[in-house]
Amino acid sequence: MTFGMEGKGMKRVKTPIQRIKWVASVAGLAGVLTCVTTVRAQDNAVYSFSPVNQYGIELTASYWNPIIDYVSTKSGVKLQLKIGRTSADTTAYVLANEVEFVFSNHLFSPERDHLGWKVFGRRATPPIRSQIVVLAESPVTRLEQLVNEAVAFPGPEATVAYKFSYANLLTQKIPVQVVFAGNMDGAFAQLASGKVKAVGTHSQLSAGWSKREGKAVRALWESEPLNDLALMAAKNVAPKDLAAVSKAFLEMAKDPVGQKVLTSASELVKLPAATAFVPSTGADYTAYRNFYQTAPASLR
Repeated sequence: MTFGMEGKGMKRVKTPIQRIKWVASVAGLAGVLTCVTTVRAQDNAVYSFSPVNQYGIELTASYWNPIIDYVSTKSGVKLQLKIGRTSADTTAYVLANEVEFVFSNHLFSPERDHLGWKVFGRRATPPIRSQIVVLAESPVTRLEQLVNEAVAFPGPEATVAYKFSYANLLTQKIPVQVVFAGNMDGAFAQLASGKVKAVGTHSQLSAGWSKREGKAVRALWESEPLNDLALMAAKNVAPKDLAAVSKAFLEMAKDPVGQKVLTSASELVKLPAATAFVPSTGADYTAYRNFYQTAPASLR
């Protein structure tokens, strides 16, 4: 690096003090450039969105991809779907800090509450209830008839469909053979084929499966009402990005394009017509937190 001329044909020679200042200025510039690069990287961030596998992988993707495509376009914040083979696999991504947005009720246990996930919305559906169901034509009419029989559940992470329903069986001292099917559709497939006598589920999913498959089910037991799953953001999501994504989700039903997406998605999984997203906070999930205060130790 050369400086201006002292005299004609002469180059200024840097003193030791000047060399130190020059090194400091270059280092400072590098710091500024690093900062700018970081900001740009955040501006172009791609966030992973992981909804719990409530259905098979294909149906889960078919429901969520149009929704997150709309939210990405509307908010200017790029979201991409990230789901595992099973609901437990998807939750493992969440716990490994590999995703930034979720649709889940798997994060309200005392051990996970401290992770800093923030609830900002939920689906505007009727309350859901944990259930233990059989096919309508099943001779099983009481929970006691399930003693030592095979009962299918989506997976060990399914809060309402497994933990709530299995906790009830344990409390009533009704031992069963637990079968994890990977997702709710898998559990119902085992019920329909006769491989299991009953399934642990929740009311929204059992009603949707019945409508899609044309098979009626009968509940042997159901819980008190609970709120549907929560839209949540990780603590490392930039505030401006969270605000934009939240606004896109919560105002989706007010936009003709968004409403069309919701209508199509809702019909696909047999939710009420154009089921929208509404504002929510962690206070809406107190019942989930209360469950862990009294649940059997193996389910906490």
